[in-house]
Parts: sequence; structure tokens; C-alpha cells
Amino acid sequence: MPSNTVYMAAADALLIVHFLFVLFIILGLLLILLGGALSWSWVRNPWFRLAHLAGIVIVVLQSWGGVICPLTTWEMELRARAGEAVYAGSFISHWLGRLGSE
Repeated sequence: MPSNTVYMAAADALLIVHFLFVLFIILGLLLILLGGALSWSWVRNPWFRLAHLAGIVIVVLQSWGGVICPLTTWEMELRARAGEAVYAGSFISHWLGRLGSE
């Protein structure tokens, strides 16, 4: 059975992946808009655009369905197995709440 340290490391790694996904969604849109205005050809790359659109669709469907992101659920499960406190609700509401309170 893995130690608490392994579970915490996995939870932290998943948190980073989740943060990078959110960053891709937010910055991706900004880069697409800016790139269109500045004629950057790479922002018209179909793979980039499809990946970005798929990410947005996933987030919107989860939001409409009232579903907590599976990455959040997985992270909380790993933290619980490590014996750490878990949070209720979504990744965004938790971390924005923590940033706002500091």
C-alpha cells in the first residue's frame, strides 16, 4: 500500500495538471483573439483550435449538468487517502476562494 507521501505527491501532480488545463482554456481564448488581430497563423492550427473547443465543451457540459470535474474528484480522493483535509465543491471555487482570502 502506498504511503501518504505518494498519495499527496499524486494529488499535487493532479492539481498542477488541472491548473494547466484551466490555464489552457483561459489563455487559449485570449491567444486566439489576440492572434486573430495580429495575424498569427499558429492560432488557426486546427489541432489547437479543436483541443481548445473540446476543453470548453467539456467544461460547459459539466457546468450545465452540475457535475464536479473528475479531476477534482480524483484529487480529493487522493488527498483523503493521504489523510489530508478535502474541500467541498469545485476546483475553481475552492482555489479562487483561497486566493481571495489571503
